[in-house]
Amino acid sequence: MSQLFSSISIKDVVFRNRIAISPMCQYSAVDGFASDWHLVHLGSRAVGGAALIIQEATAVSPEGRISPGDLGLYHAKHVEKLQQITSFIERQGAVPGIQLAHAGRKAGCAMPWEGGRQLKEKDGGWKTVAPFAIPFYPEDAAPVELDLTGIEKVISDFGVAAERSLQAGYRVVEIHAAHGYLIHQFLSPLSNKRTDQYGGSFENRIRLLLEVVASVQRVWPKNLPLFVRLSATDWVDGGWNPDEAVLLAILLKEEGVDLIDCSSGGMVPDARIPVGPGFQVAFAEKIKKEAGILTSAVGLITEAKQAEDILRSGSADLILFGRESLREPYFPLKAAAELNDDIIWPLQYVRAKL
Repeated sequence: MSQLFSSISIKDVVFRNRIAISPMCQYSAVDGFASDWHLVHLGSRAVGGAALIIQEATAVSPEGRISPGDLGLYHAKHVEKLQQITSFIERQGAVPGIQLAHAGRKAGCAMPWEGGRQLKEKDGGWKTVAPFAIPFYPEDAAPVELDLTGIEKVISDFGVAAERSLQAGYRVVEIHAAHGYLIHQFLSPLSNKRTDQYGGSFENRIRLLLEVVASVQRVWPKNLPLFVRLSATDWVDGGWNPDEAVLLAILLKEEGVDLIDCSSGGMVPDARIPVGPGFQVAFAEKIKKEAGILTSAVGLITEAKQAEDILRSGSADLILFGRESLREPYFPLKAAAELNDDIIWPLQYVRAKL
C-alpha cells in the first residue's frame, strides 16, 4: 500500500489515510450559522474518501469574522446545524475537524467575489482589533489596539468555542495562528509593536498563542488531537521566520499540541512569495525534523504521486488538499487508482469503481 493511503493514529483518533481537506472559507454563513451548503460541501469530501475534513476558519467572536459570511461558534445556537454536519462526516468514515480563528485587523471584509476589501461600518463592516493600531492596507481603518481586558476576552472566546466544538461533534481542533490573522499578528514583528508583555521579544510575541492553547486545553479532551496552523514565514525581511517557527513548535509540542499545519504568508500585502508546486513543503519538513512534531504539508499539492513523494521523503505526516479538492471532491478515489491502492468506495458509487 502507498504511504498516502496508509492509516495514522493521533492520540485516540485513527485516520484512514493521510489525505485531509484544508479549511477553506465558503463565505456562505449568515450571522455565523451553517447551512445546507456547508453540509454538502464538507460532506461530499468525506464521501470522496478523505480521512480528515477540516471546517473553514470558524470565528470565535462576531468581530473575529473575516467577512459577514464566515461561520462562527460565538452563539450556543450555532452548534445544532454543525452536529448534523459532523454526524454525516463520521458516517462516511472520515474525521470531522474544525479550525478556530480570529481575523484581527483583517476582519470585516467583503466577500471575495465582491472585491474582498475591508467594509466600512455603514456598509456592514465593524471596528477591528489587533495587537497594534496598524492597518493591513494603508487605506483600511486603523484597528483598535487590544488592551489586556480585550486580550483576556480573545483567550476566553477560544476556550468557549473549543467547548462548543466538542458539543458539535468535532474530533480535531485546529487553532489558526497563520495567514496574517490575529494570533499571527501577535507573532510577527511587522504587526506587533507593543511594549508590554505581549510585544517585543520572541517570548512575549508568542504569549497569546500559548495562552490560547492553554484555554483550549482546559476544555478539549486529552485523548483528542489538537493542531495549530502556523505561517512559517512572512516572506519579508524582519518578519516572522522559519527558525522562530521551529522554536515555537517545540514549545507547542511541550504544551500538548499534536501537529503543526505548515503554511506561510498573509502578514503583509506586498510580500513576494515564490508560489509553485509544493512551495511550502520545505517548512513542514524543517519543523517536523527540528521540532520533532507531526506536520502537515499544504500548498499547490495537486497530484497523487506528488503527495506520495512528500510522505515517502519524510517531509510531512499528512497532506492537506485545498483548491484541488474544490476542483475534484472525490480526489482520493482517483488518487487510490493512480497509486494502485484498492480502497473502500461508498456502496452507492461502487458501480463506477475503476
